[in-house]
Amino acid sequence: MPSLTRITLPTAARWTPALQSLPALAIRQPYAWLVVNGIKDIENRSRRTHHRGKVLIHASLNEDLLFDDSLAALSIRAGIELPESYDIGGIVGVAEIVGCERRHESDWKNPSSWGWVLANARPLPFRPCKGALGFFRPKFAD
Repeated sequence: MPSLTRITLPTAARWTPALQSLPALAIRQPYAWLVVNGIKDIENRSRRTHHRGKVLIHASLNEDLLFDDSLAALSIRAGIELPESYDIGGIVGVAEIVGCERRHESDWKNPSSWGWVLANARPLPFRPCKGALGFFRPKFAD
C-alpha cells in the first residue's frame, strides 16, 4: 500500500450572520469532508449550475460511498489518511462555486457528469440541520 501523506488541514472558519444566509448543498460523507478541507475540488452532478459564489456544505445523513470507492481506496485516491468518523446531518463547511464544466483536469471529475468547480473551501464548526436535494436554505435550531 502506498504511503499516505499527512497534510495540514485548513483552519475552521467562524460562523457569521452572512454565512447563515447562504444557500447550502448536501454532499455525502466522506466527500463533504474532502471538499471542505480543500482536497476534492469538483462536485459531480447530473445537471449544470449557473450559481457562482459561496455555498454552505451540508453533510447528508447518507454516508454511502459512491461508485467503487472503499474508505481505503478513497484514502489512496486522495493521497491522505482519512478520519475514521465524520459529522453528518448538518453544515460542515463553506466553499465557492467558481465554474461548471463538462471537461476538467481534476482527478475528481467524473467524465459523464457536470463538474461544479469548487475553490476557497473551509470547514466550519458543525451545525446540525435538515438537508434537501439541490440548493436549499438551512433552518438552524436556536
